[in-house]
Amino acid sequence: MSSSGYTLPVFACAAAVAALHWLRHHQSLQITTVDLIEPAEIAEIPIEQVAGISENQALGMTRSNPGDNLDLTKNTPIWAVVAWYEGDGETVIIQGGEGIGKQLNGEGKAAIYGYAQRLLTENLQRLLAPTEKIKVTIILPEGRSLAIRTSNSAFGVVEGLSLLGTTGISQPLSTPDQLSAFRADLAAKASQFSTLVFCIGENGLDLAQKLGINPAQMVKTANWLGPMLIAADVLGVKEILLFGYHGKLMKLAGGIFHTHHHLADGRREILTAHCAMLGLNSPDIQTVFHSPTAEAALKYLRSLDINTGSNWVNQIYNSIAETIDTRTQAYMDSHNEQGKTIIACGSVLFDRDRQILVKSKTGCMLLEKLC
Repeated sequence: MSSSGYTLPVFACAAAVAALHWLRHHQSLQITTVDLIEPAEIAEIPIEQVAGISENQALGMTRSNPGDNLDLTKNTPIWAVVAWYEGDGETVIIQGGEGIGKQLNGEGKAAIYGYAQRLLTENLQRLLAPTEKIKVTIILPEGRSLAIRTSNSAFGVVEGLSLLGTTGISQPLSTPDQLSAFRADLAAKASQFSTLVFCIGENGLDLAQKLGINPAQMVKTANWLGPMLIAADVLGVKEILLFGYHGKLMKLAGGIFHTHHHLADGRREILTAHCAMLGLNSPDIQTVFHSPTAEAALKYLRSLDINTGSNWVNQIYNSIAETIDTRTQAYMDSHNEQGKTIIACGSVLFDRDRQILVKSKTGCMLLEKLC
């Protein structure tokens, strides 16, 4: 196994392959192989147990192993129920069971995203005869309890975890080894493109790709925005689009360039300061300041606009986006040997529904160029 481990979709796929094998041969597999697709590698995944539920259904069980990464899903059980079915429809139907999150903005649709859908479909279709069809139900027995410790709800996913990501290889989110890997990825992409998109996490990568941005120009930074910006400057990158969730990216407007919440979190102070600068009434400023999350503050400002016919959301978030650009430029200038960077930076912020909330002037220009 890769020392960095594998992502949840890979283990879900392995469990499904094992269950399908039981249906076909009534035999248990101890190890299944999964074509990761991204990257082009074959993974060998241990299977804990396989059982026949009925003549037409079987259950495969495995456990997540993200390698040496500090990941809350480490060792969590992953089950897949595979059942034969007849009728119209896709060859492989994938659905979420217990512990798989539901998308609030998708009318309760299971939070099983593009890469996971493709991984399961392609691996399972290869094992089916032309006339065979299956339904696959992915279950995370501990998913509901684990979700409480994640930021899933901030992105409109409730009651469980997401099968999210663009690759089968698990990457650590806060270790120096991760920064080295990200820098290597940045160097490779900077040698091909003068314009790059910095995404903090998987939600940004997923949304950017859906907007039509070339994945080869997208660089994952996790919380290492500062070091990655400096590295991009050294590598001669000309333009960077900062693309991220508003509750994370707004930290840059306060000069916070390592965005992990354990190190610094000035979101409510930053948001409140911009509200005050633009003349929001004192009682409303107090409500924003005491909001439990950035998303809750945004929701309050939106309700204020609806009820009073005001335009506070646009004013405040445009101010934040322009400040992000200004502070980012100043940050890179302060780390540039010549005292001035040649990089142009723009920002695009999205909300929990993965809808673009605001684009800075430079961000708007770069997004048009990239899409």
